[in-house]
Amino acid sequence: MATGAAGEAGKRSLEAAGVLVRRIAGREVPAPATDPELAAVARTIHEGVRRDPALARAWTALARAAPAGPEVRRVPALPAPTRFFTDRDGPLKDLVREAGRRADGRPRVALLHGPEGIGTSELALFLGSREAKRFPHGQIRIDLRGGSAGTALDPGAVLYRALLELGLADEEIPAAPDDRTRCFRQCVAGLKLLLVLDHAYSAAQVAPLLTAASGVFTLVVARRPLPGLDALPVPVGPLGRKDALKLLTLLAGGSVPGGAREALPGLLAECGGSPYALRVAAPWLGDGTWGTAGVPEGDPVRRAAEIGHRRLAADTARVYRLMALRAWTDIGVAAVAATVRITGTEAARHLVELADRQLLEPAGAGRYRYRPAIRRHAEAAAEREDGPAACAEAVRRAVGHHLRFALRAGLVALPQSWRTAPRARELGPGPYRDAGAAIDALSADLGNLVEAAHAAEESGDTDTVELLGHALWPYQLKAGRYEELLPALRSGARTATGRRAGQLHFQLGMALAALKDFDAAESELRAAAEAEWQAGHVRGRASAVEALGLLRLGQWRYEEAYGLFTEAGAVYDTIGDGEEGAADLPRARALVERHKGRALRGIPGRRGEALERLGEALSRFRGAGEAYNTARTLTDLAEVRLDAGEAEAALPLIDEAEAALAQERAEPHLAVLRDLRSRCVTARE
Repeated sequence: MATGAAGEAGKRSLEAAGVLVRRIAGREVPAPATDPELAAVARTIHEGVRRDPALARAWTALARAAPAGPEVRRVPALPAPTRFFTDRDGPLKDLVREAGRRADGRPRVALLHGPEGIGTSELALFLGSREAKRFPHGQIRIDLRGGSAGTALDPGAVLYRALLELGLADEEIPAAPDDRTRCFRQCVAGLKLLLVLDHAYSAAQVAPLLTAASGVFTLVVARRPLPGLDALPVPVGPLGRKDALKLLTLLAGGSVPGGAREALPGLLAECGGSPYALRVAAPWLGDGTWGTAGVPEGDPVRRAAEIGHRRLAADTARVYRLMALRAWTDIGVAAVAATVRITGTEAARHLVELADRQLLEPAGAGRYRYRPAIRRHAEAAAEREDGPAACAEAVRRAVGHHLRFALRAGLVALPQSWRTAPRARELGPGPYRDAGAAIDALSADLGNLVEAAHAAEESGDTDTVELLGHALWPYQLKAGRYEELLPALRSGARTATGRRAGQLHFQLGMALAALKDFDAAESELRAAAEAEWQAGHVRGRASAVEALGLLRLGQWRYEEAYGLFTEAGAVYDTIGDGEEGAADLPRARALVERHKGRALRGIPGRRGEALERLGEALSRFRGAGEAYNTARTLTDLAEVRLDAGEAEAALPLIDEAEAALAQERAEPHLAVLRDLRSRCVTARE
């Protein structure tokens, strides 16, 4: 029995398991949230099915039809390493030795560490390229963004990226961190794989990805040793003078111009054996313009950034400084144009120039990012040269850009929702062909939207904090990524008042429920109901109470769930004709009826009532022409029939549900129906 099943099929399988576990135990059994609780439920099932052959058959059918385990569908590859590479034979030997170490039950893990700009990331890429045959199932690189505690990815987000790299779809990736860890380890068992965890900040950040799978070599890359990480330490130091000169010569085209030879000793000393500093210096070697007069002493990377900054044209230098004022995950043309108040064409030109000068790195899809040390230099330069007022105004414009983007994309992603912020409708939809494209756009900018919420909160702009959290609802509903959304949702819930407080506590509660933090989720959902009641927003209060019922349903606490759905229905009944929310009442009431039927399914002796409630919901959804909810309710009815051993009666309901979804492109629910049909076939055998 797996409590971490992902997606619609997994949720339905767990709901069916809850109903059957109650029948087997003869009493209410809360859904297991920990491994010991899971073991206790497994013992209950084992004892019950041994006593009753009918229950054994029902459990076998459910187990056979449960969603299959994750399937690795890709052979991922690392980016190509830099063309010019030198003087790393010692660290490479250590890494190859650890990668080929005889399997003894211990994870193969190495920690490659050295100061920023020293070339640790390039060394990892070079290893992957040179040793590709050792890892026939692929090589994964994940940027952990560990420049600081504030930018470092949450372990759950790291796992999410690793599973995506292995080819799993969003629908297949569990939401809860512990479930993701189990899913990842299940995926990589038996694979020969290189996993590069780049820019790590702490041992805790990488711990969930460590595995004793005999074919997996995990290479953690960091700026310093990571206390608590049990790994082979492989330090990387500066290039020696000979190798630094070799690299600089290669970068300069194979030879050093005669006029530049006199400057070589000083330049090599200033670069301090840093490959990054040498790359920044190389373009100016030929024209003799490299020099450090007036540049403060400091580490080679910062000195190289300062010299590079001084050689930029004024307008390009301004882009370099102002875009570094916040830790954006990456920057693109639209954000630059809005922040610096220039045209898109100008923004694109400046970004290319900064990348050519090694002051930005390409991040794919026309986006760029700073190295952490370079961003710190650019930020300090902005404070020094542009002044506090100009810096604050630039951040305000950047945050405003991200807010407008989120609102407009969210409107396309979920145009029908009553939860859509009024500001979004004022702005109008963004330029996306459909909801899927809008979700993709939000996904690509998710880190920046969370950073915008942080920036707004720090500046005291609570209105923007709340609106950003509100704008993320369509993405939260359709794409998940809860652990990455949590910081923005927490910011919004901290600052919001009135109806927005209800909305943001609701969003936060739903995210926490998905992450299986049930106590915290309940607290937030109750706070949402209270805030909506205080604001006089009846529709929102009913929705929060209904969400509490769904929380209880997921915990296999069916009587409580039914009581909460009944309470939500009573709140809906207080909405009069013409009042806010009245237009949505038919659909809301139908959903409550469906949820009541689902809860009654798990309460002994109330099967008839369950069928009655689900039948009422089905009639309403059919009358409204809602194909998707019609199919979901038909599925519920089929499950109730199957619970009672009526497989023949369940099959026509499954057929009708599949027909209702024919034009909906609802593959996750079609997978549910396939699993349910399989259970019916098994039950008839």
